[in-house]
Amino acid sequence: MAEVVSIENLSYAYPDGQRALSGVSLSIQEGETVALIGPNGAGKSTLLLHLNGLLHSHDGVVKVLGHLVYEKNLKTIRRLVGIVFQNPDDQLFSPTVFDDVAFGPLNLGMKEPEVRCAVQQALKVVGMTGYEKRTPHHMSLGEKRRIAIATVLAMSPSVLVLDEPSANLDPYGKWHLIALLRSLPQTKLIVSHDLEMVQALCSRVIVMDEGSVVASGDPQVILEDKSLLAAHRLFAPSAGASK
Repeated sequence: MAEVVSIENLSYAYPDGQRALSGVSLSIQEGETVALIGPNGAGKSTLLLHLNGLLHSHDGVVKVLGHLVYEKNLKTIRRLVGIVFQNPDDQLFSPTVFDDVAFGPLNLGMKEPEVRCAVQQALKVVGMTGYEKRTPHHMSLGEKRRIAIATVLAMSPSVLVLDEPSANLDPYGKWHLIALLRSLPQTKLIVSHDLEMVQALCSRVIVMDEGSVVASGDPQVILEDKSLLAAHRLFAPSAGASK
């Protein structure tokens, strides 16, 4: 399998001096669905923001499909990597669903027929066909999250990065989302505290704490290691979640 994401010895400190990442190295292969888990403050979200250049460090190397993530490559990188934020209201800001989903393709310079096709296809994939004229802010959280995913899919990314995608969803909404994510062919990196979802969806789990990778491996091995999870303020999922 081809290497899609390569991170080598990445460190990062915020302007106030708070160190968020310390020598992180990891590799993600084409087609993998990888979970990034760990306690609050572990550096997970900071790491995600380096994948499309929203944050940049001079200490370490980040590559996506062989492209260095740095200023001159950002247009290419942001087409390759789609980030779905935890709060869909951070992603949905237009008066209609169509406008929100069309925003990315328009910024890529697509012509109007291509934009319309991209919007229709993205909404079809997330099961939201017919919502084009709806106002996103009047929708349920589950619907908003699907539209947020559609805004990213409309740009045909190779990598999907999702930050706490199941947060605040009811059980039906969560399993509906899991089914959707399973159906998507993209390589996926998912930050989540929902270890039941991780167990059901992911092919590999990476544990982070205090800005470093502390474990990586098969979900069954990682999620059954109660001492490892407890050491990093995590709890094993309930029995019954499965792929």
